[in-house]
Amino acid sequence: MPNPGADAGHHMQPGGSAHSHDHGHAHEHGHSHDLGHEHGHTHSHAPNRNADRRALWLAFAITLTFTAVEIVGGWLSGSLALIADAGHMFTDAAALGLSLVAIWLANRPAARRRTYGLYRAEILAAFFNGMTLVILCGWIFYEAYHRLLSPPEVQSRQMLLVAVVGLFANAGSFYVLYRSEGESLNLRGALLHVLGDLLGSVGAIGAALIMMFTGWQKADPVISIVIAVLILVSAWNLLNETTRVLLEMAPRHINPQHVETALATLPGVEEVHDVHVWTITSGVEAVSGHLRLKDDDLNAARLEDLFQQAYVALKQFHIEHVTLQIEPYHHKDPPSQI
Repeated sequence: MPNPGADAGHHMQPGGSAHSHDHGHAHEHGHSHDLGHEHGHTHSHAPNRNADRRALWLAFAITLTFTAVEIVGGWLSGSLALIADAGHMFTDAAALGLSLVAIWLANRPAARRRTYGLYRAEILAAFFNGMTLVILCGWIFYEAYHRLLSPPEVQSRQMLLVAVVGLFANAGSFYVLYRSEGESLNLRGALLHVLGDLLGSVGAIGAALIMMFTGWQKADPVISIVIAVLILVSAWNLLNETTRVLLEMAPRHINPQHVETALATLPGVEEVHDVHVWTITSGVEAVSGHLRLKDDDLNAARLEDLFQQAYVALKQFHIEHVTLQIEPYHHKDPPSQI
């Protein structure tokens, strides 16, 4: 992963000022520069996850509490469906707990060997949540198949009562997370788990009503399959997004070609190359690239202006971290190490 903070010679802030960073070696400007380049940088803080944490704690408490309610309700009614759903909700409570741990890790300060901090912990938690959703859907398909072959007898009235209570509990958790859900893939993964619980409650209510009025015991597994398909689609999308981040692919909303074009239009820039755009964590994008100038003039005033112009040009992409290597006209790139 390119490191926007490890080797910057200049730090560019939104106000346009450039600050020199001493990394134990001298950087000179102009033709006498040993490496023939300068680095420009913008930094901003990671997204504030306090609202996410509060929402997750509330959803975690609701989910864990109702897990106990469903276990008791399933035991009293003899409903395997409710007991199975209680197991589902327990895994969801564990997923919410994992998301809380991920936010705690992401908020820890950066260190010398963790120059980005632990922002990626949120992405890993989202990826894990997506994987558990896929596994859960597989288990639902397996159980539904056996219940279609041999439908169990269920006390539908007691099942309906517990399912209705569960609907309100899951709706509350979903509302809390939905209000806070923004660009965080971590929170999105937790939201999908709670959505699965919400759909499970709706399905349980529908299955209980069908069994009450028609006696058709296969209603429970049939509705479970439909719900599992809906969850699987959402889980697949979540896995796709987190995989893109982990593989450091360009964010969907940023076209690297457009970034390169914006940099190429800066005054005095002859060529733009080696442009990379990636996501550090949800809502925090980064870019690095090389700008070759039309001449060898690398005086401080000119670099200050160029950094400010680059910041303005890239502001439209909402990129948090920018690292630019400025090269004089006669600069020769070192041979590739890849």
